[in-house]
Amino acid sequence: MRCEIAKPSDANDVISLLATVFSESEPPAVAMGLTSREMEHFLSLFAPRETAGELTVIARCPDTGKLAGALLTDDLGKPAPLDLSIISPKLLPILSMLEALDGQFRRANTILPGQYLHLFMLGVDRGFTGRGIAQEMVAACLANGVRKRYRGAMTEATGEISQRVFRKQGFAERYSVAYRDFKYEGKAVFASIEKHERAILMEKSFLSAR
Repeated sequence: MRCEIAKPSDANDVISLLATVFSESEPPAVAMGLTSREMEHFLSLFAPRETAGELTVIARCPDTGKLAGALLTDDLGKPAPLDLSIISPKLLPILSMLEALDGQFRRANTILPGQYLHLFMLGVDRGFTGRGIAQEMVAACLANGVRKRYRGAMTEATGEISQRVFRKQGFAERYSVAYRDFKYEGKAVFASIEKHERAILMEKSFLSAR
Protein backbone atom coordinates (compact mmCIF):
# COMPACT_ATOMS: atom_id res chain seq x y z
CA MET A 1 0.00 0.00 0.00
CA ARG A 2 1.26 3.49 -0.84
CA CYS A 3 1.00 6.20 1.83
CA GLU A 4 1.26 9.80 0.67
CA ILE A 5 0.40 13.33 1.69
CA ALA A 6 -3.08 14.24 0.49
CA LYS A 7 -3.60 16.81 -2.26
CA PRO A 8 -6.64 19.09 -2.80
CA SER A 9 -7.80 16.74 -5.56
CA ASP A 10 -8.13 13.94 -2.96
CA ALA A 11 -10.74 15.79 -0.90
CA ASN A 12 -13.85 14.12 -2.33
CA ASP A 13 -12.40 10.62 -1.96
CA VAL A 14 -11.35 11.37 1.62
CA ILE A 15 -14.80 12.71 2.49
CA SER A 16 -16.56 9.68 0.99
CA LEU A 17 -14.30 7.14 2.71
CA LEU A 18 -14.38 8.73 6.17
CA ALA A 19 -18.13 9.36 6.01
CA THR A 20 -18.74 5.69 5.28
CA VAL A 21 -16.30 4.34 7.85
CA PHE A 22 -17.43 6.62 10.67
CA SER A 23 -21.17 6.20 10.08
CA GLU A 24 -20.76 2.41 10.03
CA SER A 25 -18.23 1.76 12.80
CA GLU A 26 -17.12 4.76 14.89
CA PRO A 27 -18.73 4.19 18.33
CA PRO A 28 -20.19 7.66 19.10
CA ALA A 29 -21.33 8.16 15.49
CA VAL A 30 -23.11 4.80 15.51
CA ALA A 31 -24.65 5.53 18.91
CA MET A 32 -26.05 8.82 17.60
CA GLY A 33 -27.35 7.19 14.40
CA LEU A 34 -25.35 9.43 12.08
CA THR A 35 -25.83 8.60 8.42
CA SER A 36 -23.14 8.63 5.77
CA ARG A 37 -24.80 11.64 4.13
CA GLU A 38 -24.78 13.60 7.41
CA MET A 39 -21.11 12.77 7.87
CA GLU A 40 -20.35 13.80 4.29
CA HIS A 41 -21.94 17.19 4.85
CA PHE A 42 -19.97 17.67 8.08
CA LEU A 43 -16.70 16.69 6.44
CA SER A 44 -17.33 18.87 3.42
CA LEU A 45 -17.14 21.94 5.67
CA PHE A 46 -13.46 21.48 6.45
CA ALA A 47 -11.93 18.43 4.74
CA PRO A 48 -11.04 20.36 1.56
CA ARG A 49 -9.02 22.77 3.70
CA GLU A 50 -7.28 19.96 5.55
CA THR A 51 -6.41 17.98 2.42
CA ALA A 52 -4.73 21.12 1.08
CA GLY A 53 -2.70 21.66 4.25
CA GLU A 54 0.03 19.06 3.56
CA LEU A 55 -0.65 17.28 6.87
CA THR A 56 -3.39 14.77 5.95
CA VAL A 57 -2.18 11.31 4.91
CA ILE A 58 -3.91 8.88 2.57
CA ALA A 59 -3.23 5.30 1.49
CA ARG A 60 -3.94 4.12 -2.06
CA CYS A 61 -3.85 0.68 -3.60
CA PRO A 62 -0.96 0.81 -6.11
CA ASP A 63 -2.73 -1.57 -8.49
CA THR A 64 -6.10 0.16 -8.75
CA GLY A 65 -5.51 3.64 -7.33
CA LYS A 66 -8.48 3.10 -4.99
CA LEU A 67 -8.35 5.03 -1.73
CA ALA A 68 -7.79 2.48 1.04
CA GLY A 69 -7.50 4.79 4.02
CA ALA A 70 -7.30 8.37 5.20
CA LEU A 71 -5.95 10.16 8.26
CA LEU A 72 -7.43 13.66 8.34
CA THR A 73 -4.90 15.86 10.12
CA ASP A 74 -4.70 19.55 10.90
CA ASP A 75 -2.68 22.00 12.97
CA LEU A 76 -4.08 22.12 16.51
CA GLY A 77 -3.12 25.78 16.72
CA LYS A 78 -5.09 26.67 13.59
CA PRO A 79 -8.49 24.96 13.94
CA ALA A 80 -10.91 25.19 11.04
CA PRO A 81 -13.92 27.45 11.70
CA LEU A 82 -17.13 25.47 12.06
CA ASP A 83 -20.71 26.76 12.03
CA LEU A 84 -22.60 24.43 14.38
CA SER A 85 -25.94 25.71 13.14
CA ILE A 86 -25.57 24.00 9.76
CA ILE A 87 -24.51 20.52 10.85
CA SER A 88 -26.65 17.61 12.01
CA PRO A 89 -27.75 17.97 15.66
CA LYS A 90 -26.63 14.36 16.08
CA LEU A 91 -23.04 15.60 15.90
CA LEU A 92 -23.37 18.06 18.76
CA PRO A 93 -22.97 15.53 21.63
CA ILE A 94 -19.87 14.10 19.94
CA LEU A 95 -18.31 17.52 19.44
CA SER A 96 -19.19 18.45 23.02
CA MET A 97 -17.40 15.36 24.33
CA LEU A 98 -14.32 16.04 22.18
CA GLU A 99 -14.31 19.68 23.27
CA ALA A 100 -14.30 18.56 26.92
CA LEU A 101 -11.20 16.45 26.25
CA ASP A 102 -9.49 19.14 24.17
CA GLY A 103 -10.19 21.76 26.81
CA GLN A 104 -8.22 19.80 29.38
CA PHE A 105 -5.31 19.46 26.97
CA ARG A 106 -5.32 23.14 26.05
CA ARG A 107 -5.41 24.23 29.68
CA ALA A 108 -2.32 22.13 30.39
CA ASN A 109 -0.37 23.17 27.27
CA THR A 110 0.38 26.33 25.34
CA ILE A 111 -1.01 25.68 21.87
CA LEU A 112 0.49 27.77 19.08
CA PRO A 113 0.45 27.21 15.30
CA GLY A 114 3.16 24.86 14.11
CA GLN A 115 3.49 23.01 17.43
CA TYR A 116 0.98 20.13 17.53
CA LEU A 117 -0.46 17.94 14.84
CA HIS A 118 -4.11 17.08 15.44
CA LEU A 119 -4.84 13.60 14.09
CA PHE A 120 -8.57 14.11 13.82
CA MET A 121 -10.15 11.26 11.86
CA LEU A 122 -8.59 7.90 10.96
CA GLY A 123 -10.40 5.43 8.73
CA VAL A 124 -9.67 2.40 6.56
CA ASP A 125 -11.99 1.10 3.84
CA ARG A 126 -13.66 -2.14 4.93
CA GLY A 127 -12.13 -3.99 1.99
CA PHE A 128 -8.61 -3.17 3.17
CA THR A 129 -8.82 -3.79 6.93
CA GLY A 130 -6.42 -6.15 8.66
CA ARG A 131 -3.40 -5.12 6.57
CA GLY A 132 -1.78 -2.65 8.96
CA ILE A 133 -2.78 0.34 6.83
CA ALA A 134 -3.85 2.45 9.81
CA GLN A 135 -0.44 1.90 11.43
CA GLU A 136 1.32 2.89 8.21
CA MET A 137 -0.70 6.07 7.83
CA VAL A 138 -0.10 7.16 11.44
CA ALA A 139 3.64 6.49 11.06
CA ALA A 140 3.73 8.48 7.82
CA CYS A 141 1.79 11.34 9.43
CA LEU A 142 4.17 11.50 12.39
CA ALA A 143 7.24 11.42 10.13
CA ASN A 144 5.75 14.29 8.13
CA GLY A 145 5.21 16.23 11.35
CA VAL A 146 8.83 15.72 12.41
CA ARG A 147 10.01 16.97 9.00
CA LYS A 148 7.86 20.06 9.41
CA ARG A 149 9.33 20.73 12.87
CA TYR A 150 6.19 20.07 14.91
CA ARG A 151 6.88 19.35 18.57
CA GLY A 152 4.22 16.67 19.01
CA ALA A 153 0.85 15.24 18.07
CA MET A 154 -2.47 14.60 19.75
CA THR A 155 -5.60 12.66 18.89
CA GLU A 156 -8.98 11.81 20.34
CA ALA A 157 -9.28 8.03 19.95
CA THR A 158 -12.89 6.95 20.35
CA GLY A 159 -12.66 3.20 19.77
CA GLU A 160 -10.51 0.36 21.06
CA ILE A 161 -9.04 -0.37 17.62
CA SER A 162 -7.80 3.18 17.05
CA GLN A 163 -6.57 3.34 20.64
CA ARG A 164 -4.41 0.26 20.02
CA VAL A 165 -3.10 1.76 16.78
CA PHE A 166 -2.01 4.96 18.50
CA ARG A 167 -0.48 3.16 21.47
CA LYS A 168 1.67 1.12 19.10
CA GLN A 169 2.89 4.39 17.58
CA GLY A 170 4.01 5.69 20.98
CA PHE A 171 1.00 7.77 22.00
CA ALA A 172 0.29 8.05 25.72
CA GLU A 173 -3.07 8.59 27.39
CA ARG A 174 -3.64 12.05 28.85
CA TYR A 175 -7.40 12.42 29.44
CA SER A 176 -10.47 10.26 28.97
CA VAL A 177 -14.25 10.27 29.14
CA ALA A 178 -16.22 7.13 29.98
CA TYR A 179 -19.14 6.68 27.62
CA ARG A 180 -21.47 5.52 30.37
CA ASP A 181 -20.78 8.69 32.38
CA PHE A 182 -20.89 11.35 29.68
CA LYS A 183 -24.09 13.37 29.52
CA TYR A 184 -25.29 15.89 26.97
CA GLU A 185 -28.16 18.12 28.03
CA GLY A 186 -28.72 15.76 30.94
CA LYS A 187 -28.93 12.62 28.82
CA ALA A 188 -26.53 9.66 28.73
CA VAL A 189 -26.34 9.82 24.94
CA PHE A 190 -23.62 7.18 24.60
CA ALA A 191 -25.09 4.61 26.99
CA SER A 192 -25.74 2.21 24.11
CA ILE A 193 -21.99 1.81 23.43
CA GLU A 194 -21.02 -1.57 24.85
CA LYS A 195 -17.77 -2.83 23.32
CA HIS A 196 -15.86 0.42 23.84
CA GLU A 197 -15.47 1.91 27.31
CA ARG A 198 -14.24 5.44 26.72
CA ALA A 199 -12.86 8.12 24.45
CA ILE A 200 -9.21 8.92 25.13
CA LEU A 201 -7.13 11.99 24.31
CA MET A 202 -3.63 10.72 23.52
CA GLU A 203 -0.37 12.58 22.94
CA LYS A 204 3.04 11.86 21.47
CA SER A 205 6.09 14.11 21.78
CA PHE A 206 8.54 14.55 18.92
CA LEU A 207 11.18 16.31 21.02
CA SER A 208 13.26 13.15 21.37
CA ALA A 209 13.32 12.79 17.56
CA ARG A 210 15.13 16.10 17.05
